[in-house]
Amino acid sequence: MKKIIALLLGLLMLLSLCACGQSAAPAATDAPAPAETEAPAPAPAETEAPAPAETEAPVEEPAEITITDMIGREVTVTPGSYTRVVCIGAGALRMYSYIGDVGLLCGVEDIDNASLAERPKMFDGVARPYVIAYGDVFSTLPSCGVGGPQAQTAEAEKILACEPDIVISEYEDVEKEDALQEQLGVPVITLKAGSGGVFDENFFGTMRLLGVIFQNEEKAEELVSFIQAERAEIEKRTADIPEEEKPAVYICGLGNWGTTNHLMTAPNYISFRVANVKNAVTDLEAPGIQAIEEEKFVAIGEDMDIIIMDAAAVKNIKPLYAENPTMFDTCKAWQNGEVYLEMAYNAYYTNYEIALINTWFIAKSVYPDRFEDIDITAKINEVTMMFLGQELAEQINAYPNSFGGYQKIDTATFFG
Repeated sequence: MKKIIALLLGLLMLLSLCACGQSAAPAATDAPAPAETEAPAPAPAETEAPAPAETEAPVEEPAEITITDMIGREVTVTPGSYTRVVCIGAGALRMYSYIGDVGLLCGVEDIDNASLAERPKMFDGVARPYVIAYGDVFSTLPSCGVGGPQAQTAEAEKILACEPDIVISEYEDVEKEDALQEQLGVPVITLKAGSGGVFDENFFGTMRLLGVIFQNEEKAEELVSFIQAERAEIEKRTADIPEEEKPAVYICGLGNWGTTNHLMTAPNYISFRVANVKNAVTDLEAPGIQAIEEEKFVAIGEDMDIIIMDAAAVKNIKPLYAENPTMFDTCKAWQNGEVYLEMAYNAYYTNYEIALINTWFIAKSVYPDRFEDIDITAKINEVTMMFLGQELAEQINAYPNSFGGYQKIDTATFFG
């Protein structure tokens, strides 16, 4: 019996030891292995700080260069730096408007400011496309001088009052331009067009010069290329016309210092040369726009197959015709109704876009079969868009001294 009790006691002790061993095991086996333990989150300041920004390259300041203006003066300029521009002299503002930003203008000549009561008004009725396009800007600017055909000297005090940082000028006198530049203390750049007008290499040079100074070289080259292509197209269409088949054409009424009539002509009219037109006037001693004597006009009348009359002259011819309705009786073109009206070639110097359009109109009028596909209204819009960024045919034709625009004149009623 004692043996049985001893055996049972031993068995109970063994079971107690096994139970103790099983309760301790989970604590040791459920702990995560060291490799799987998540690292503590790093401090935000250490991990979320942005990477250092890349250092931007410094903005380059505009560099000074030395240019040669259109009358041979060397002037130091800083392209792209100018914010206050003044244009002085006949044609300067017009040419600047083709390339430069009119928003940079800080003054304008009185002749181009239609809001002024006292100013030169001889061109107010004539279509000047740059004024049509930007006259609203010009009217807000102070005066940098009176301007006009009679103004032959820059008005330095008025220019200084506008505080320009560059002056664009058409006073083609080296000594005067140097003196003005010294007085103003800013670059004075002189432009030039030349006797060939819109087709002249000097005009192209002026456009390119403005392109460099105002960092608009692309526009300058685009405009020059456009003009050259237009000329080439007109020349191509008329190049093979035999001389004996060309009608004799008389150009009259070209503006010259604001005074013109039917006796004002040009033996070397550039539009005639480009369009291969035979000029009825060939024996004048000097080139350029000039008046011929009444006797000569009468004498060559029977050889005038066509008359091209510039619109600038109509206001002066009308009263002459009213006094003497026989003044054109010796002109074959007048009797045959072969008289055509072009828009004003000159109005405070050359209207360059008009000069190009005139060439197309003359070519179409003289050689209609070669230019049947050319619509003059469409051509006006194409040209003014290229020069000034606006289609201006409607406005040009509406000006009082445009008389309705390009046309074949009814000689029985036009001056009536």
